[in-house]
Amino acid sequence: MRCSPEVKTALVTGGARGIGAAITATLADAGWRVVAADIDARAIDKAERDWGDAPITGAVLDVTDRIAVSGLMDAHGPFDVVVNNAAIPADMLPFAELTPEHFAQALKINVQGSFIVAQEAARRMAAGAIVNIASRGYLGGIGGAHYVASKAAVVGMTRAMAVELRWRGISVNAVAPGMVETRMIEGFSSAMREKMTEMEPEGGPLDPAVIAGVVAYLASPAGRSMTGQVLLVDGGKTIGTGLY
Repeated sequence: MRCSPEVKTALVTGGARGIGAAITATLADAGWRVVAADIDARAIDKAERDWGDAPITGAVLDVTDRIAVSGLMDAHGPFDVVVNNAAIPADMLPFAELTPEHFAQALKINVQGSFIVAQEAARRMAAGAIVNIASRGYLGGIGGAHYVASKAAVVGMTRAMAVELRWRGISVNAVAPGMVETRMIEGFSSAMREKMTEMEPEGGPLDPAVIAGVVAYLASPAGRSMTGQVLLVDGGKTIGTGLY
């Protein structure tokens, strides 16, 4: 799919499942032409049946493969908006049990993958928006220090990118979701999920569509007036205060 300059185009990585699928659908409903890239070919096949006639193109992509990313950009871009959503979920392990391999994989996919996609996109963008999906976890927590570190790096990279790219008319922001109903929490034990649910102001995980709505705003002309920001979308949990 190569679009005319008049058509708004978006790339969503990790776009066939969970939050990425919600972002893909929301942008398509808003009139965008969307390329939903995902490393899981079966997930794309399934999503394509759900997309039907929507202006969405599925593409298999490993975000850590610069040659593949560059090829996708040349075939389907340039993009007006890029959403870096592809990531690996956290293994909720105590710090003492983490290995260098845990850290290497989290940093490679969550940080390096986002860097490669953003850099290749920015090289081709005249103007537009880049939205990086971080996590409330970047603030810290028990378990998953490798995941926390990777999402904190995404936040830092977002701010650094925003400083440089603002002069080219490219806004760069991060969205940091709290607990969302995705495959990431499907692996949690029932006891862990129950405990986490008790702590959520919304009474449970957020719908991925909530995160998609925030991303859609950042992709809009109004949203592009913001840059270098991290939007925590967690039902207010991060405020950390009770009613009294």
